[in-house]
Amino acid sequence: MPNRDADRAPNRSGVLRAAAKIAQILPATPLLPVEINGVRLHVKAESLQPVGAFKIRGAWHRLSDLSAEERARGVIALSSGNHAQGVAWAARELGMAATIVMPVDAPQTKLDATRALGAEVVLYDRPGGEDRDAIAGALAAERGCVLVHAYADPWVIEGQGSAGIEIAAQLGRAPSRLIMPCGGGGLTAGLALACLDAEIYPVEPEGWDDVRLSLAAGEIVRVPADAPPTACDALQTPWTAPINFAILQQRAQPGSVATPAQVRAAQRFAFERLRLVIEPGGAVALAAALAGTVPVDEDTVILLSGGNTDRAAFARVLQEGESD
Repeated sequence: MPNRDADRAPNRSGVLRAAAKIAQILPATPLLPVEINGVRLHVKAESLQPVGAFKIRGAWHRLSDLSAEERARGVIALSSGNHAQGVAWAARELGMAATIVMPVDAPQTKLDATRALGAEVVLYDRPGGEDRDAIAGALAAERGCVLVHAYADPWVIEGQGSAGIEIAAQLGRAPSRLIMPCGGGGLTAGLALACLDAEIYPVEPEGWDDVRLSLAAGEIVRVPADAPPTACDALQTPWTAPINFAILQQRAQPGSVATPAQVRAAQRFAFERLRLVIEPGGAVALAAALAGTVPVDEDTVILLSGGNTDRAAFARVLQEGESD
């Protein structure tokens, strides 16, 4: 019987259990060889998941562990779009109702895809400073639903870590280093639990590097109120959570930041060299590796975490490259 304590600490046995569950319903995403600055290494194409992002992992682990009574009540989640689709997909597969709190400025492609999977979408004003956690929490209490947080949830963290179990199996050895996009820290924490001997390098978009600042300060630091606009909507989290930070403090390297220009260059690189469409937030780890701000070796794996980008926005990125 799975542990139903929502306040428990995530652990590696949970990651292994999540990986076994996910392997029963989803094929492993490709581990692709690539050369960066003269070093041959690998990228993990999580953009090729059925919902276009790694978030399907944590969502499936969380929802499939709910009791029959909890499933009957449904779930509430909060997301800019990728977790939304993961939860909506898992809920549909399990015959559950799902309501997702999403920002009004989320990419239309993510809003449309979430609704197409059968979820109810409740919009909040992210630019106006509305608190999505408060809105989702109030809805969950009002409706009696289980709240599935995008990153501050032990099942979600363990589910995201299943990507690390796949990586080690596909490499045939433990990776020396994992470089991943980081928003709230769910993927970073999960991979840290999955690959205990790997160096963990979180990468955030410029101006939204609260995890980097938190690691430097030794305590959780919020994104400043005047944080700049970013195309990396998937990583626009205002702060990490204690459940994530407890793991990151022990395991993560100081972290790195990718500039908007570096992110666009990484999107073009993935398209031209790997034939992959990667959204801005999904490209930040690759951007840091290409820019040389994180170290790489032959046993390094870079996570390409999502590919849910608006076609017009992606076309502009490619056209910018043509004009260089």
